[in-house]
Amino acid sequence: MFTLIPKSIVRRAAAAITAILIGTALLAQPAAARDQSGHLTFDGKDRTYAVHVPDGPPPPGGFAVILAFHGGGMQGAAMRKLTHFDQVADTRRFIVVYPDGLDKHWNDGRLTIRNPQDDVGFVSALIDRLESDYPVSRGRVYATGISNGALFAERLGCDLAGRIAAIAPVAGTLPADLAPRCRPAAPVAVMQIDGTADPIMPFGGGKVADFGGRGEGGVVLSVAATTDFWAGQDHCAVRGVAEPLPPIAPFDRTRIVATRATDCANSARVTLLTVFGGGHAWPGGMQYAPRLFIGSTSRQMDASQVIADFFLSQPVH
Repeated sequence: MFTLIPKSIVRRAAAAITAILIGTALLAQPAAARDQSGHLTFDGKDRTYAVHVPDGPPPPGGFAVILAFHGGGMQGAAMRKLTHFDQVADTRRFIVVYPDGLDKHWNDGRLTIRNPQDDVGFVSALIDRLESDYPVSRGRVYATGISNGALFAERLGCDLAGRIAAIAPVAGTLPADLAPRCRPAAPVAVMQIDGTADPIMPFGGGKVADFGGRGEGGVVLSVAATTDFWAGQDHCAVRGVAEPLPPIAPFDRTRIVATRATDCANSARVTLLTVFGGGHAWPGGMQYAPRLFIGSTSRQMDASQVIADFFLSQPVH
């Protein structure tokens, strides 16, 4: 005889299993000769990161830099495998950096963060180090991330706008605790990528899944409110209309619609890519956990390529 298990217990068990899968399924790739590991002492702690530099001389004016922030429970090595940014960097010729969070998390501005370390200060110091160690094009430093890393990218847009020219959060929106005090010092270009069927970061805003008490919890704004916020901050005159993107994977039921805000201050742009049917995932990346726990990973675009195109097309000021 089968016993009916309460849905609340099933949800807590699924959340706990997902937390384990996120931390373990994304294993590090073998290091290439041009990959380098870095250490930076900040605020009395040893902070670590990995850098991938394309072969050959830098482009005129120096390399653009993309900072790729992992999600909660991950580290930079897993972000590297999930996004395959190294291959994109080799083709488009930019430096990609994979920082490691303390205790596998970032202080993204939620008041529920257990270890509220100064990660914004760390990123600023990391940019200093990168500009010292590599031929970096100042004004062409960008930030992207998934989940907790996406929320942290939102925070960098708020708190480090003078050094981060554009952000591309994936599967994560603006933390509700951060929004009232988000006052960017300069316009920030934004590409927001979110799935409508994300079971962890609610597309319509609200409580973030806390993985059975293992996660950070908190509340986030809806995708629409986040996009409207950035369009307002950038003084965009035209909020844009929805434009369905042509499907490229015929057997994938997800669909992507782009909404672009234009005529923004300082030539900044705000773009929303809504992944209809998409889950808590990096489009074009690996299905790092079962669909039951994170939803579906869209195959209708390669988010890493799209994000790189968005960043590298930004005007340099």
